[in-house]
Amino acid sequence: MDAPLILALSRTWLRERGELPVEAVWASNRALGLRWAGRKAAEGWVLLLQPRPELWLLDSAHPAWARLQAEAPKDSGKLWGPWLQGARLKAVEGDPRERWLGLVFQRRAITGRLETVRLAFQAIPGRAGIRADGLDTQMPRLGLGSPFPAAAPEPQEDPPPLRRWRDRWGADLERALAGEIPEVLEGEGGLLDRHHAWSAARAEELILAPAQAAAERKRQAEVARMARLAQALARDRTKHEAVLPLKVQAQRLAAELYRLKGATGEAVLLDGTRVPLPEGRLAEDAAQTWFAAAKKAERGLARVRELDAELARERSAWAERMEAEAAGLAPEPPSTRQRSGKDAVKGKGTKRMGAPETKRKDGKGAAFRSVMVDGFEVLIGKGDAENDQLTFKVADNMDFWLHVASVPGSHVVIRNPDKLSELPRHVLERAAELAAYHSKARDGGKVEVHLARIADISKPRGFAPGKVILKKWVGIRVYPKP
Repeated sequence: MDAPLILALSRTWLRERGELPVEAVWASNRALGLRWAGRKAAEGWVLLLQPRPELWLLDSAHPAWARLQAEAPKDSGKLWGPWLQGARLKAVEGDPRERWLGLVFQRRAITGRLETVRLAFQAIPGRAGIRADGLDTQMPRLGLGSPFPAAAPEPQEDPPPLRRWRDRWGADLERALAGEIPEVLEGEGGLLDRHHAWSAARAEELILAPAQAAAERKRQAEVARMARLAQALARDRTKHEAVLPLKVQAQRLAAELYRLKGATGEAVLLDGTRVPLPEGRLAEDAAQTWFAAAKKAERGLARVRELDAELARERSAWAERMEAEAAGLAPEPPSTRQRSGKDAVKGKGTKRMGAPETKRKDGKGAAFRSVMVDGFEVLIGKGDAENDQLTFKVADNMDFWLHVASVPGSHVVIRNPDKLSELPRHVLERAAELAAYHSKARDGGKVEVHLARIADISKPRGFAPGKVILKKWVGIRVYPKP
């Protein structure tokens, strides 16, 4: 926003509605909001700092006002209110050559003394800020831009915006700077009406449209996540259902083990049915193996049914949330998944499932890096102690773990909050490439990376930091890639 325009808009408000007191105030990391009292439709000023400094005039019921106010800490009104609530705008300071605006407020204290406060708004991109002068206490900045001197800046030569205004308005330049010419801003009606319409359009462009785009990206990511989960559950269901017929086959074989015991290659039942046996396995061993596989498949199907029901609840809650947002309501945030069993008892839980420790032991930042691979979060340890911290305090039992074989390097964990039995192959390969890159094998050729579940990793007492034992794993050969 050009310096001449911000000065003209504030002077217009002072001339036409300067008698209105400030009813409420809030401050966030990127804006200061002043709601004026005394009108049927409550209006307010927004001194915006990010993404670019501007002065807006909005209804307090506008969605952008509500969104910016929601970003403010709950106690910001209590901190700023005692100094600005009830105050009236008495003077506007500024120079059309400098994007610096001084708003002088006066209010009657409880003691009857007249107090004066000046809000200084520096609207320079990259150096925008707000400061309060004339207070007996240091006002918390709450992230309101970068600090700047209390005194107004020394005017420099006429900048391009002022030269354009001088060329356009000529002899009427002073009237334009005083806000007496509505045409300084495009639109219809008086300058305040035009300011109101212009502010609504800017709020839509800078606040609401990016928020809607972010919400749409989040919606698409959530839909894709639930679709991947449904596909994984379908694959698991098909795999388990294919194993269930082995139970009937094992039962028929077990019923005739009294005469088939020790048979190999093929078992011929009394009804003439020929049952092929696994190569090199006795009939009794085959029956036991089939029973175990069928039992495991039954447990897997039960777990798939549980996850199916949970996914259906998630989809239902997501649909309700989308309908509420489309209707302009503010729905409750989706509830997080509840742990079941003994870990659900208050105050109970394994050390691995407790609050994740994300700080390094030396206090110099996070213990791991975090990257996203097709919707899956991949965590990369930063050192030996941090590797242990990531593997044994942050990761869950069902997460996937990767490390380069026989070479020092970072532990890499793929988060698996949906408890999937398998992850997409390209996700595993990408995580393996990261594990190879963050190791001593970075400059080598193709290397082998071990892939295991966190549940299959242990660390005996006395082992050096970063050193673990794998109960079982599979190998993936990849080239190191950042």
